[in-house]
Amino acid sequence: MKKNYKLSHLWRKKRIWIPIALFVLLISFRIALPHLVKKYVNKVLADIPGYYGYVEDVDIALIRGAYVIDQLYLNKVNAGSEIPFLHFEKTDISLEWSALLQGSVVSEIHMTRPELAYVFEDQQRETDQSAEVDDWSKALTDLVPIAINRLHIHQGKATFVQLSTEPNIDLYLNNIQLSATNLRNVVRQGQKLPSTVSATAISIGQGKVNLEGQLDLVKKIPDMDIAFSLENASAPAFNTFTQHYAKLDFEEGNFNLFGEIAVADGYLTGYIKPLLKNAKLLGKDDGFLAILWEGFVGFFKFLLENKGNNTLATKVPLQGNLNQVQGAVWPTLFNLIKNGWIKAFTSNTDDTISFEDALEEGAPRS
Repeated sequence: MKKNYKLSHLWRKKRIWIPIALFVLLISFRIALPHLVKKYVNKVLADIPGYYGYVEDVDIALIRGAYVIDQLYLNKVNAGSEIPFLHFEKTDISLEWSALLQGSVVSEIHMTRPELAYVFEDQQRETDQSAEVDDWSKALTDLVPIAINRLHIHQGKATFVQLSTEPNIDLYLNNIQLSATNLRNVVRQGQKLPSTVSATAISIGQGKVNLEGQLDLVKKIPDMDIAFSLENASAPAFNTFTQHYAKLDFEEGNFNLFGEIAVADGYLTGYIKPLLKNAKLLGKDDGFLAILWEGFVGFFKFLLENKGNNTLATKVPLQGNLNQVQGAVWPTLFNLIKNGWIKAFTSNTDDTISFEDALEEGAPRS
């Protein structure tokens, strides 16, 4: 009887201590989990050939099935500047519960104030030949252990910087708002381009950028059908760029750009349509040759500018394999004359390019 009592007493103590031990174990795991995830993320970044990167912190939200990466940095090992190639302030990676209820395990990503800085000199530097530096984006996908279905970017920034010029060239897009859905074809529904992307931004010179399109990313070379526009950007804001590459400075005027691009199986077709409105060149005492060049450009502008709306514009057809995309020279020149003397181009996309065009033009000829 005494033996049974001891067994019963021992069993009651186990019933108390086993749950307590499990609870302590779970709490300890929960405390250690952010550190373990941070260690994993930093290892992924450290293993990207030719690049180095790190994250400052990782937070875990078990109820949402999510983890949040704070302050992710990535740059080239041999970069001459200290400007990070990538800086993601906050990246929230979570399970998409609506898809989970349908039997698919996919994730949704929200990125807050991500920045991409393309420093021309850093990207042109020679890289150690032993390193395979061509797929940092693939390595970053290792940070998401399950398929990505939705991507949202809030207040992003993209910058092109050239430090070797005087003054430095700094072209940028601010306040990028982007939404991309169905990236892993969770709901294909038979369409050829199942994924959608929509984005807006503010360019240098306070221009308004808009992009709309469809994609198919489940290919080595993604297919796409995209229309984009840049409207009413101040031309003088581009002076560091135009002065360096064309020896031109604008005193006033607006720059606009419209285009459509379709890609099918690596073949691209489309166009870009640049328009310069109410442009006035800035006269400077730069020496005889510079004055002669600006005078020539000014005469050319006067000759080809549409007098009805003060617009200098053309349309550049684009076509070819992605490795050899070419713009047609003679149609571009004809369109320049056409805008000035026949009919002015409209300030919008022409809606003349479709995904089927790229499929047909890129199809092998028998």
